[in-house]
Amino acid sequence: MDLDTFIARWAASGGAERANYGQFLSELCRVLGVPEPEPTRTDDAVNAYVLERTVYEVHDDSAPTPRRIDLYRRGSFVLEAKQGVEKEAAEEEEVRVRASKGKKTKKGHGTRGTAGWDTFMRRARTQAEGYVRLLPKEEGRPPFVLVVDVGHVIEVYAEFTRSGGAYLPFPAAGPHRITLEDLRREDIRERLRAIWLDPLSLDPSLHAAQVTRKVAVTLAQISRSMEGQSDGDGKALTPERVSAFLMRMIFTMFAEDVGLIERAAFRTKLKDLRSRPEGFVAAVRDIWQAMSKGGESIALNARLKHFNGGLFENVEVLPVTPAQLDLFIEAAEHNWSEVEPSIFGTLVERALDPTERHKLGAHYTPRPYVERLVNHVVLTPLREDWGGVQIEVQAALDQAKDPEKARVKARGLVEAFLSKLLQQRVLDPACGTGNFLYVSMELIKRLEAEVIETLVDLGGTPPLTDVSPEQFLGLELNPRAARVAELVLWIGYLQLYARSHGGAGPAEPILKAYRNIRQTDAVLTYSSRKPHVDKAGVPVTRWDGVTLIKDPVTGREVPDPAARVQDTVYVKPGKPLWPPADFIVGNPPFIGAGPMREALGDGYVQALRATYKPKKDVVGVPDSADFVMFWWHKAAVQMASLRRLRRFGFVTTNSIKQTFNRRVIEDHLTASAKDAHPLSLVYAVPDHPWVDEADGAAVRIAMTVVARGKRDGLLERVVEEQAGENGEYAVKTAALVGRINADLTVGADVTAATALKAMEGISSPGLNLAKDKNLSNSPVPARP
Repeated sequence: MDLDTFIARWAASGGAERANYGQFLSELCRVLGVPEPEPTRTDDAVNAYVLERTVYEVHDDSAPTPRRIDLYRRGSFVLEAKQGVEKEAAEEEEVRVRASKGKKTKKGHGTRGTAGWDTFMRRARTQAEGYVRLLPKEEGRPPFVLVVDVGHVIEVYAEFTRSGGAYLPFPAAGPHRITLEDLRREDIRERLRAIWLDPLSLDPSLHAAQVTRKVAVTLAQISRSMEGQSDGDGKALTPERVSAFLMRMIFTMFAEDVGLIERAAFRTKLKDLRSRPEGFVAAVRDIWQAMSKGGESIALNARLKHFNGGLFENVEVLPVTPAQLDLFIEAAEHNWSEVEPSIFGTLVERALDPTERHKLGAHYTPRPYVERLVNHVVLTPLREDWGGVQIEVQAALDQAKDPEKARVKARGLVEAFLSKLLQQRVLDPACGTGNFLYVSMELIKRLEAEVIETLVDLGGTPPLTDVSPEQFLGLELNPRAARVAELVLWIGYLQLYARSHGGAGPAEPILKAYRNIRQTDAVLTYSSRKPHVDKAGVPVTRWDGVTLIKDPVTGREVPDPAARVQDTVYVKPGKPLWPPADFIVGNPPFIGAGPMREALGDGYVQALRATYKPKKDVVGVPDSADFVMFWWHKAAVQMASLRRLRRFGFVTTNSIKQTFNRRVIEDHLTASAKDAHPLSLVYAVPDHPWVDEADGAAVRIAMTVVARGKRDGLLERVVEEQAGENGEYAVKTAALVGRINADLTVGADVTAATALKAMEGISSPGLNLAKDKNLSNSPVPARP
């Protein structure tokens, strides 16, 4: 069937009959040039691409209920037709009419262009997402959900991590809706073909990751070549000066590629300077001065926007050699608008830091790992809130006698939720280069776009303000990482803004000095520091925490015993205050209790443990707990004292289940219950592959998420891992729902078991050196 015939045939149908949907989808497949659905077989295990695929909804107290997916293609999509949910709604309405003795109770309908149409499309989407959860776990989650109004529109939603996150409009809210007329565009037909045949090829993060790695390699070459060379005044360029200069160059090239500077203008200027490299400093200084205040740039012969935000204040432009200029031109040829911010910070930090540069080829934490935790900490409660608003909106539209007044009321509800989104604050108290903060911002921005689309459909106008980097707060000890995190958030925000506004930029100044990333220690404050000496006045030294050598026996990298620095004493140590936030999420340092002294120094560890030592009726952190548990403890304390905090969640070492780490969790859960403000673990993964940001090493971690209230949680166990090319693992999980215990199990809490009084004196656990300080304390005397 040719395209024109298909469009003419189905545009006239109105899509009113559910019986039409199978024929429509079969003919759509022919137009796209993809296989048509196969006949359904009795064994669902072989029904990989069929109409009416059966899945089963399991109930605790009855037999499984069969449900049917309108069209299913394993590994690609679940498709639900609006006509199906209309039929169900009509059946429900008949039941309501009979129950109300003939009185019709529902005013909404599915006519296109009405609020009722939106309701049915939303209901079809919800139903499709529910079917995804009912699929057998061995089949995995498909990356796409499609919602079809036969003969009118196809809505596309994607979740590429396939880790339990929300399906979001693809490629963005608005363009996710494909009309019948849109099928005339080859790029639209190609997108749909890819959804059928190669859905993961549409994952934008895959191409973005490749671009980002190439960019980072070029930056490392430039940085390496500039460090140590003369600055023109006889002083050698330090890594700090080079990295500050390069971060401004990075942003300038990015600004050009997202349209904030005239396309190719900066790149062309760099090429023009090949004939006279000594003019580089003056030309770039002119451009950055114009970007700082907004105005004419003589070098570019153009008026530049006002950027400010501190990035272009008191700038230093470093001289470059002809070879370095060529490297900058090579860097400018990359498409900076396509970098992936969730990994960009890590790679840039490695490229700019001489001590980290050797790790540039090492693996980095994949975005799906980050998104798995962020979804459960940040997005799940916000989407639950939005779901409640959608129900209120529909009730207002269905029940009102005056349709216009109903729409005004509905708009007010949506506008109130948008206002609430602008008030949300997300804190990462160990933010590194900002990957958790960026992913949080992107997911909230996507939710914001959905809400704005609903507002516009109700006759409202988009708000003048939007979710911005100001709302994403970070604490980071490493000053360079903190600066990179701020850059990452702005690049990510402007990238999202350009995509959702057709390439337009936000109001000037483009950058704002929010100071939302603070360079500070997140778990320890002190009045002063002094060198550590012993009683004889001899300096106490420790490993510098950085320098490694190869062990001649094992070949592994180990601390260099000759790399020593003097230890430090911390005077009047205390607990720092974290900024108020609605959500806390992050990935604190992976340092076990044993290596803490070697990595951090005796003075720091002594001050830290003394500050957080448990006391009677006061929860603390045991001396044998891992470093990460100090972050977990502080977040739990903040949740107990600050009602604003809704959830917190961390990536920790998987040893969190062991005694001394687990005790921190147990103590907080117990103390909160005693205070009548119980906390619960609402999500946990006991053991998950991870890539350590510090060195790219493969490690095993756990994830925990805490919320208020005594409630059941979702425990996911990794049941299958498939290695990828960049050190990541595609994982499949099995889920359990129930009360999650402190040892990250569901069911009976065996860690809370106590000794039976009846067995005292007639049984013995044997010799337990880790527990019994002396054997005389044992209820059963030791036998010789």
